[in-house]
Amino acid sequence: MPRNQFQRMIFALLTVIITVHAYVFYSLYVVNGSTLMQINQSSSVLDAVRNQGGVYMLGRFCPIWAVVLLEFCLAYTLEVFVGSPMSFKLACNVFNPKDTHPVLFESAIICATVGIMCPAMSLIAAALYYPYYSGFNVFTFFANWIKLVCFNFPFAFFSQMFFIQPLVRTLFKAIFARDIKSRALETQPA
Repeated sequence: MPRNQFQRMIFALLTVIITVHAYVFYSLYVVNGSTLMQINQSSSVLDAVRNQGGVYMLGRFCPIWAVVLLEFCLAYTLEVFVGSPMSFKLACNVFNPKDTHPVLFESAIICATVGIMCPAMSLIAAALYYPYYSGFNVFTFFANWIKLVCFNFPFAFFSQMFFIQPLVRTLFKAIFARDIKSRALETQPA
């Protein structure tokens, strides 16, 4: 899909904008929602977050917008410099892009990206949301990381494969429709 560095940056931006919001929602509502509501004696997750003064991050409570902004910056940087280049190389190690059907090759890239980004972002999340109540313990940190990977990986795989990437590809095609059309005209035989 993306053919140059600018298009790769836009593709990554679209992916991360959608993905970060999905994962913050997933983490707050699905993974931790009932616990937050029980601890704060609230009837909704949003009320529970408001009652406790925000989302617990870096040893203090931060507003949701700060959580989304920080995770967006970290995820975008990781995606641009590590996730995208490595996932393309991994997919190329298994399939030849010229001989493989585009849907299969794009699916291989998505699988490789999830395999790279899920453990990496879960490691970052384990550090950001570490329970610093009684100090730092490397075993607790490692256990939190493994727990987050176990929670996030199925959601990451299925949401990326069946929702986020198809949506991002549709948006990308709409944004770069003129470039895609001119490229298709150039490759057609005369």
